[in-house]
Amino acid sequence: MDYFRCVKPCVESEIGKLDYVILHAPGKEIEHMTPENAHKFLFSDILNYHEAMANYRDFEGSLRKVTNVLTFKDLLVDILKKQEVRENLVTRILEREKLQYLKELLDSFDVERLATVLIEGYENDSFYERYLLPPIPNLFFMRDAAVTMYNNIMISKMATDVRDRETMLWDAIFKHSSMIDVETINPIERYSISGIGSVEGGDVEIARHDIILSGCGARTSKEGIDAMVEHLRSLGGVRHLIMQQLPLEPDSFIHLDMVFTLLDRDRCMAYKPVIMNEAFKTIHYEVNGHDYTKISEEKNLVDALNKLGMPLEPVFCGGGDDYAGPREQWHSGANFFAFAPGKVLGYARNYNTIEALSKNGFDILKAADVASGKVSVDNSKRCVVAFEGNELCRGGGGARCMTMPILRQTV
Repeated sequence: MDYFRCVKPCVESEIGKLDYVILHAPGKEIEHMTPENAHKFLFSDILNYHEAMANYRDFEGSLRKVTNVLTFKDLLVDILKKQEVRENLVTRILEREKLQYLKELLDSFDVERLATVLIEGYENDSFYERYLLPPIPNLFFMRDAAVTMYNNIMISKMATDVRDRETMLWDAIFKHSSMIDVETINPIERYSISGIGSVEGGDVEIARHDIILSGCGARTSKEGIDAMVEHLRSLGGVRHLIMQQLPLEPDSFIHLDMVFTLLDRDRCMAYKPVIMNEAFKTIHYEVNGHDYTKISEEKNLVDALNKLGMPLEPVFCGGGDDYAGPREQWHSGANFFAFAPGKVLGYARNYNTIEALSKNGFDILKAADVASGKVSVDNSKRCVVAFEGNELCRGGGGARCMTMPILRQTV
């Protein structure tokens, strides 16, 4: 872990060799969920902490073998050491959550304890309400609340206020970190005329330095898309945003990366019933600074990228099977994370999808072997590092959801 270098984030693709990534292992905060409150926290199931951590161990261990890993909590502790930052952040959080009466309590904590409480919550002795300060159990899904867009960090505007604290913590980290040097943007606050709209990082993929992909569905709204288009206009030059309409239900379709992820220069993972289905519209926004914006409808996402000089051969989730596809998509079978061109992480349990990748020239490596050093990814031209995720997948996300890349090499 290279904490002595101040990292300047830059991401211009989904597949460039990964230099730095931020992770957060699922902690005690996920034990707050019960059958009664899981839906409130946007989960369709409750997770076992010990099983989730066992799944996560080889996932994180594999990434530590191939890149530099920063942890969210270390970054949070770093900024909380600055008294003015700590004061402003705690005040903002308590005001947003209408818990100002907890200020004196939180002020009494040392930095490590405060960081823990802001993530895991603070338990109450009352029988009726377990937590005075609720936890943020979605935090291990690093991708949703912030995304590296070129050399800026885009702070998301979440569709539900239960995740607002995550965006506030990310914003403070990127503005005040001594380990990361970057400017943040919030497209909704800056460009939305109405002041409404939502954009979540799981919907945003950088296909190429001039091409942004975005889902539009339950979590990212049309107003959010419009705000991102305005941001692209402000950057100048010709750029493209391709919007993919997503089904509003079930919950497994919440983000674009649940149905489409990039694997290599010429390969992508796609859930066929959505990505190759013209019933779900694909809209292409071409912008040239403030000169013009052209809007057109495309046949599908793969075809749109092909027209822009990105020919991709799709590998289908579940092998494209009408029965296996929906089953494996439900457990994040299309959600892969590339740490280099053609080298990806994904759940081992989605064996039909893994088999489809094998048929497309990907070596299948066990994450436990990569994490232990028994096997090296350097010996493969293309590979899938498959990790056990029988507990993690119940949270509704996969490898891409659990990573926040901040620096990739140019492809």
